[in-house]
Amino acid sequence: MNFTYKKLLAAVAMAGAFPAAHAADIKLGMAEALSGGAAQYGVAIRNGFQLAADEINAAGGIDGNKLALVIEDEQGKKEEAINVFKKLIFQDKVLMIFGPTLSNSAQAADPIAQAGKTVAFGTSNTADGITSIGNYVFRNSVTEADVLPATLKMAMDKAGVKKVAVLYGNDDVFTKSGYDNFKKALEDLKIPVTTTETFAKGDVDFKAQLTKIKGTNPDAVVLSALLAEGGPIMVQARQIGLNVPFIGGNGMNSVKIFDLAPGAASNDLWVGSPWSIENPAPENTKFIGAYKAKYNMAPDQFAAQAYDAMHIVAAALKKTKLTGDLAADRAALRDALPAVSWTGATGPFKFRQAKDRAGRPAGYDAEQAPIVSVTKDGKYLIVK
Repeated sequence: MNFTYKKLLAAVAMAGAFPAAHAADIKLGMAEALSGGAAQYGVAIRNGFQLAADEINAAGGIDGNKLALVIEDEQGKKEEAINVFKKLIFQDKVLMIFGPTLSNSAQAADPIAQAGKTVAFGTSNTADGITSIGNYVFRNSVTEADVLPATLKMAMDKAGVKKVAVLYGNDDVFTKSGYDNFKKALEDLKIPVTTTETFAKGDVDFKAQLTKIKGTNPDAVVLSALLAEGGPIMVQARQIGLNVPFIGGNGMNSVKIFDLAPGAASNDLWVGSPWSIENPAPENTKFIGAYKAKYNMAPDQFAAQAYDAMHIVAAALKKTKLTGDLAADRAALRDALPAVSWTGATGPFKFRQAKDRAGRPAGYDAEQAPIVSVTKDGKYLIVK
């Protein structure tokens, strides 16, 4: 046996005694409404996360470590969101959590993450006050307060809207917050309101409210609703001859509206969002092409925001030295996130810090400009 061969055997023996370090999974929690009334949002969100995670892992992950999604269905219910957050933080020991889907659920569950010093990152929560919960609460979904005034102003300028009726869900944090922000924007823009009507989650017959609205002869209907009620509202409005534009919030910005309000029923819906399927930016066309190839359907705003959120977290992780000490790693990720700027499917993005009710620094909101679109013949067209 020659000396070189002896050295080789010794090296093999040493490698067996001290195996090379293996890449570890980075566990990220995902709490979304995958069943129930909000599933049309939650499933799109899950798809966006999975697409981005697959892309990041295919490109080598984070320093060789793979992103692993721990997925839970919070059913769009506050109590379930709380239970899922507790499971992900204390049992599954994830590094951070994406979700939950609805603002109602975020108001209930995000305090669990804040107390557990674990980042909660919302991609579809736009109601007021969520990021005031604390400095572990982030979102890349642009608030209704930022989007609705721009949408109204564009409808005034381009559709000649001078007076409106208002219709909103009065038993949901998101739709009530949307109403509050619409009300303030209407006052600021000095747009008269002909009547204000309400409905409740789960309602199916809106003819009484719509008939009253039609009688006041508005130029448009301002609608703060989720799709489950918003789609039937538009169908029933057209059935009684109320053919004016609808001006909707974040909850109405989904291609699902064309299924729920088919044909001409969905025409003339005005919405504002950082994302549009018609935006020709290269980052967006790449995302749309990849999404269609993977899921055989078109993405919506919620898929796009989830996709960008995963890339934003990945950018922060690349600047975070993970040690294996979970509490320290959770804090390190929280410290790295605020400095991330990213240009993705939803355009240029950065965070801005929110304040709590006492005026102290709290969590982080999205800093993005909205794109205003209007529906026509099964498409969202960008208004310029």
